[in-house]
Amino acid sequence: MKGKKAIGAALLSMTMGLSMFAAGVFGQAPETQDSYRILVHGPSAEKAKAKDQYGIRWDFGETGFTTTVNAPQYLALLKNKNLKVEPVSQVLLEAKPGSGAQAAPSDRTPWGMEAIYNDSNLQATSGGSGVKVAVLDTGVNVNHADLAGSDEQCKDFTNRRSPLVNGTCTDKNGHGTHVAGTVLADGGSGNGIYGVAPEADLWAYKVLNDQGSGYSDDIAAAIQHVADEAARTNSHVVLSMSLGSSSKSTMIADAVDYAYGKGVLVVAAAGNSGPNADTIGYPGALTNAVAVAALEDVQENGTYRVADFSSRGNPATDGDYLIQERDVEVSAPGRSIESTWYDGSYNTISGTSMATPHVSGLAAKIWAENPNMSHNQLRAELQNRAKANDIQGGSGATSGDDYASGFGFPRVK
Repeated sequence: MKGKKAIGAALLSMTMGLSMFAAGVFGQAPETQDSYRILVHGPSAEKAKAKDQYGIRWDFGETGFTTTVNAPQYLALLKNKNLKVEPVSQVLLEAKPGSGAQAAPSDRTPWGMEAIYNDSNLQATSGGSGVKVAVLDTGVNVNHADLAGSDEQCKDFTNRRSPLVNGTCTDKNGHGTHVAGTVLADGGSGNGIYGVAPEADLWAYKVLNDQGSGYSDDIAAAIQHVADEAARTNSHVVLSMSLGSSSKSTMIADAVDYAYGKGVLVVAAAGNSGPNADTIGYPGALTNAVAVAALEDVQENGTYRVADFSSRGNPATDGDYLIQERDVEVSAPGRSIESTWYDGSYNTISGTSMATPHVSGLAAKIWAENPNMSHNQLRAELQNRAKANDIQGGSGATSGDDYASGFGFPRVK
């Protein structure tokens, strides 16, 4: 017992610095630690020996490889002076608790749809044909009446035994199905809800578990897979991530750069740690990701402001109309957003998680209408559309590029 206690104490001190990636709020508790996901890097020969001995989950080349070990194996690796070993961080969701599921939507075109279409009389949505939207989340109920037939890919990156399982993306949390619905729900059989771009194709990648947390290596591998699939299929792909961490993962940062280099537009949540400055999370804070802040409708009168919970960027960059690391780029509806739910029903929840798919859907809609655009041109178009739509001041929001709302609120028209 004494030996086990010593091992546990040693590992606890080494893993205290773990950051969390999840879909909801930063700081959700990780899974019980009966095993340890680690990144191993060092000289090629030493890495090769370690790969043979401990196995590989994901190989990131020069960055290293990840594997899962027990406590004695972890300590044995730490004693190898030729290798550097570090724990793999976890990521969390970017949403707040909902109001409770209901059998039918209270509004087939919720306020977020009316706002982003700039049409208070909106009856249905359209667009996105031919564009792929990769939703990296808790999975998606692809059999939901409003999403059925939209899924082109369905994959699970969270399985402990096999790092990638094709043909399954089961969502028992609800978050991923909610996000997917905001992008491309098609109204179902006439009684359902609408998303921004219902004609887009869904790539549903489960990277977070049913509790809403996931490992950064699984997320990085999924991002790279999206990029490779985009190249293989010669497709326009919008990658949507409503998840985040307060700290930067090198694996995820490298994967985002890789995807962006392949022509994928990456859209990510700014985080729910506002209203103070410099609270934006990763991967949204990366320069090659479009960070989305959350808006609320002031007294339901069509006047929008940044929600207090929405993370803020760097105030020192206000008004420069440039996107640097830790900058908010654009804003979209994120308070009290109604969408599809994992059990076939509907739910209303809040967060930058909910704002992100509004922008992902808008990007898909614009790209479908302008297929000759590059992802860089598409990003510029989102910024240009945002500039023309001022947001009410307060909590860091001004009429231009600011650390709370970014360039502003991009819309269909």
